[in-house]
Amino acid sequence: MLVSEQQEKLPDIRQTILINAPIRKVWDAVSNSEAIAAWLMPNDFQPVMGFEFTIHSQYGDSPCKVTEIDPPNRLIFTWGDDWVVTFELNEQGSEQTEFTLVHGGWTAGKVEHGMDYATIRDRMKHGWEAAVLPRLRQFIEG
Repeated sequence: MLVSEQQEKLPDIRQTILINAPIRKVWDAVSNSEAIAAWLMPNDFQPVMGFEFTIHSQYGDSPCKVTEIDPPNRLIFTWGDDWVVTFELNEQGSEQTEFTLVHGGWTAGKVEHGMDYATIRDRMKHGWEAAVLPRLRQFIEG
């Protein structure tokens, strides 16, 4: 049986950066509402399993929910109806942290804000790579 284009899953966005900071410092930057607002978007996040929060984007408010939290190594939350965002932190010695972002939940043919998910995914991939992750690094490293 062939999977229709409407059900075809698009690849996750997966990006890894090396941050010159201990894992606890990186964890603090990705698990604190004020810090997240400085490098991502305004929000009312709390690092509590099952906590429902809102990310305030240029397209409006998006409901989110913490689905996994394992300090200081992993944080997973849903974003909107379909997306799942994962932050994975791996200590690289005492002064560096490998940070991996995984942004999944992309379905071909789905439309949101007047754009198909393939287009949104491409824009988000570029945004994570060119703007958001560099802001995270700058926020942490100073």
